[in-house]
Amino acid sequence: MSGLYAHHGHHHEAQDHGHEASREGRGLWMSLALTAAFAVIEAGAGLFAHSLALLSDAGHMLSDTLALALSLFAVWMGRRPPSARHSYGFARTEIIVAFINGLALLGVVTAIVIAAVGRLQHPEPVAGGVVMVVAALGILMNGGVVYALSRERHTLNTRSAILHVLGDLLGSAAALVAGAVVTFTGWDPIDPILSLVISGLILYSTVQLLRETLNVLMEGVPSHLDLRAVGRALAEVPGTISVHDLHIWTLSSGTLALSAHVVVDDLDRWSGLLATMQDLLRERFDIGHVTLQPEVLNTSLIRGRPVIPIHPRSS
Repeated sequence: MSGLYAHHGHHHEAQDHGHEASREGRGLWMSLALTAAFAVIEAGAGLFAHSLALLSDAGHMLSDTLALALSLFAVWMGRRPPSARHSYGFARTEIIVAFINGLALLGVVTAIVIAAVGRLQHPEPVAGGVVMVVAALGILMNGGVVYALSRERHTLNTRSAILHVLGDLLGSAAALVAGAVVTFTGWDPIDPILSLVISGLILYSTVQLLRETLNVLMEGVPSHLDLRAVGRALAEVPGTISVHDLHIWTLSSGTLALSAHVVVDDLDRWSGLLATMQDLLRERFDIGHVTLQPEVLNTSLIRGRPVIPIHPRSS
């Protein structure tokens, strides 16, 4: 029985996601406006004070402006309904945008490191007082933006945006410390040194984000799920002989999909088995988009697929 279509009960799920998506974006719009305005202010202050900490943070904030704009684009695309050509809709745009944002962060970190090394080799005097004032304002502004974004629906898209802004918050904190050290001790190298420290923190979080988005784009099994454990759970449903061709992947943040071939002992019982398996996958593994194809034992053997079938655990 190939090409099996079954009702998956997605109507309410789609409505819920649509309602959440309609709320998503308000915090992003506010964050975009604040970040763009403050990036210009901080860049001007950095040039005036000869502060690499401020200039690197301003450059980071300019990249955040682009990142937030891309995140808003992802939200807009995600609201578009499925079509005959894009049957899953456009929700995965958020994953692509998160990946692009991660690459942009790598570029920002590289630029900061190069500038910091150059400043260590050729020190410049820093106006510590100006740096402290602007950095303190940056901490307040970025803290407000993080709070606004944290109230959005948690997706890889908003996570990448929050990561950008958290980098700004850390950059402002580093600039404040650098300004204080320069003001009270006159030790200018603290400015590029703290820039390097912040770059390392941003790099670590960025690599984690890129690994997660790449796993989604490569149709990998979500990191919190064990493919064989899910297969065994399905195979242990009474009336099931084995499960093979099992695939689990992420459609978009919060939406998991699964497909599998299920070998059963009696096709007449398939309707009940399907409902049981759908409930099991939704309740135990939070997998809502399920496509299962039933096969009787002889048909499965004739197919001769080179996939290792998952059998129930032997008692």
